[in-house]
Amino acid sequence: MPPCGPRGALLFLPPPLLLLLLLRAVLAVPLERAAPNKEESPATDSPSGKLSRELDFVSHHVRTKLDELKRQEVSRLRMLLKAKMDAEQEPNVQVDHLNLLKQFEHLDSQNQHTFEARDLELLIQTATRDLAQYDAAHHEEFKRYEMLKEHERRRYLESLGEEQRKEAERKLEEQQRRHREHPKVNVPGSQAQLKEVWEELDGLDPNRFNPKTFFLLHDINSDGVLDEQELEALFTKELEKVYDPKNEEDDMREMEEERLRMREHVMKNVDTNQDRLVTLEEFLASTQRKEFGDTGEGWETVEMHPAYTEEELRHFEEELAAREAELNAKAQRLSQETEALGRSQGRLEAQKRELQQAVLHMEQRKQQQQQGHNAPASDSEGQLKFHPDTDDAPVPAPAGDQKDVDASVRKVPEQPPVVPQLDSQHL
Repeated sequence: MPPCGPRGALLFLPPPLLLLLLLRAVLAVPLERAAPNKEESPATDSPSGKLSRELDFVSHHVRTKLDELKRQEVSRLRMLLKAKMDAEQEPNVQVDHLNLLKQFEHLDSQNQHTFEARDLELLIQTATRDLAQYDAAHHEEFKRYEMLKEHERRRYLESLGEEQRKEAERKLEEQQRRHREHPKVNVPGSQAQLKEVWEELDGLDPNRFNPKTFFLLHDINSDGVLDEQELEALFTKELEKVYDPKNEEDDMREMEEERLRMREHVMKNVDTNQDRLVTLEEFLASTQRKEFGDTGEGWETVEMHPAYTEEELRHFEEELAAREAELNAKAQRLSQETEALGRSQGRLEAQKRELQQAVLHMEQRKQQQQQGHNAPASDSEGQLKFHPDTDDAPVPAPAGDQKDVDASVRKVPEQPPVVPQLDSQHL
């Protein structure tokens, strides 16, 4: 049964939320039932029979939830099929059929209503395959990280003078020597490694080491198996012999790669059915093998097994050079486009200023025309012509009273002019 730990491996499963709920529900089985004695079940039972019995012990509300989640997943798959059919009708849309088919591998499509043992088997198979792909991708990513680190180191040395390069190489060799000077690292899963955990972490007498008690102590969630996270927790003591998180010279990515290598070593030698889980029967069987007590010179760390060859490094550097040339060409194109945009922006700014000046000129002419319309008129010689004051001018009578006014004017008798009389004395 795949773990639900912090590694985020369930993100590879379709859909993550559904499978996470399913796995948590199944992992909760021992807490939801009156657990039978696991030793009563023969080790020769088939996986399908074991799964069927486990599901029989699931409480009713958990089983109902599993059925409901399966129906929701079937509905989601139907929507995917409909989307696929709709996409195929579009001439320019390409469908990733392989990726689409992977969506149907984790549940029994023949039974669309209830969650049964077959669904759990398919779920485990899908999760196991995806987690294996995750580990492979992790190794590849670490290899590229190590090659990039070596590539940058060599380029840095090439940029130095002869004396500076010798000094830098001397410091690197000294750093590597200090890193190699660590206590012996026990082989993961060996008797020496487990006894060290038993004594230093569990605080128990190493002379009274008991594999079954050890298994039960480190089955943290009491689900009857050691999952990947529970196994990796056993390697912490060994990793601390080599890597110190407080030491800047120790690479923590190498430490995580070492942890993954240790876990894969235990799974390869202990997990006989390759379901990425270690049962009590598998664990006890591994303690009976000769390799359990014979560890030789101990575990060979990452630094003793380079992650890449010189040929792989050469191809990687060629790939980097091609990528760098591509980025430089793209940067040059972007620079040219930036310059062209700058010139275009300059022209637009010039046009903007011209338009602003034209608008300003038009506004000035408009104001001048308005001022000229409101100014007094002048004669041909440039003299201003003033109009008489309208206050002294006669006010015309209304049109209806015009006849009465004319008649009154005619009725006024003409008065003879008054001639002044002269005194005779003056004559």
